Amino acid sequence: MRITSTTIFLLVTLFLTTASAAELISGIAAIVNDDIITIYEVNREYAAALQEEEKRTGQPLSKEAVNTLKKDIINALIDRKLIKQKIKELNIVVSEEEVRQSIEDVKKQNKLSQEALASALLAQGLTFDQYRAQIKEQLERLRLMSQEVKSKIQVGEKEVRDYYDANLGQYTEEPTYRARHIFLKIDKQATNEEIKKIMLKAANVMAEAGSSADFAELAKKYSDDPGAAKDGGDLGTFKKGDMLPEIETAVLAMKPGEISELVTSSAGFHIIKLEEKIAGKVKPFESVKGLIDDQLYRKKSEERFKQWAEDLRKSASIEIKKLP
Repeated sequence: MRITSTTIFLLVTLFLTTASAAELISGIAAIVNDDIITIYEVNREYAAALQEEEKRTGQPLSKEAVNTLKKDIINALIDRKLIKQKIKELNIVVSEEEVRQSIEDVKKQNKLSQEALASALLAQGLTFDQYRAQIKEQLERLRLMSQEVKSKIQVGEKEVRDYYDANLGQYTEEPTYRARHIFLKIDKQATNEEIKKIMLKAANVMAEAGSSADFAELAKKYSDDPGAAKDGGDLGTFKKGDMLPEIETAVLAMKPGEISELVTSSAGFHIIKLEEKIAGKVKPFESVKGLIDDQLYRKKSEERFKQWAEDLRKSASIEIKKLP
């Protein structure tokens, strides 16, 4: 389950004055080296995550799912604490100017004024100061990642070439189709009787088309497409996603030279002939080399960071006291 701290929820227990409330706020959930994670911190993250999960699934979580969620939360808090400790150990510092510039970039990219950003944050339960603290933490993590993980990763030319050769299907363009159609228009106000007459005409045209008649000449003769008299119903060349869904579905299932069954669209009936299917070209290695390099780099970064985080845990003193 994905753990998020985007939305901050204030627990009712903050406002209680009983001894049990004080214990809930100050109780220790875990000790990470010399730092502690309080039950309050776990509950705060749990409240946000629970609401998000129930909103996503549309139903209350089972007891087992709740326990799993709490374990995920405390593990995420432990990882966050370890990362903060490492940032401090390595003396990684992000200046207020860098934080300010990052926020300005967010505002610029989303075309937000300061007031609009503050309003959007409040709608998520965040104050601007909390958001600024989150941005600073993200920048520190990125710098840590760069120093501890990314700077130690290399992607060789041979790796990129091998990946390209093994996954040519990913870098092959969509095939191109060339087709013609005979269009029989149906007016929106057409009566059932008029529609029946058009369907009978369509059946006769299909029978004629199936008897090896020249499809282009039939389109010139019968099609209600204004351009058919000149181009013989030529639809030109197109790729998947370029045509009406109804026509595209028929074309994708056809072989060159085949004539479709009667295709219905919101405008009327279509009889389609697939003239040609042109296989997509493989994109040259040089045109996708950069994309593959980035893809492999990200994959290696994720794997190395996962291993780095595991090693960080192994070398740490972690004691989970209790889950709320």
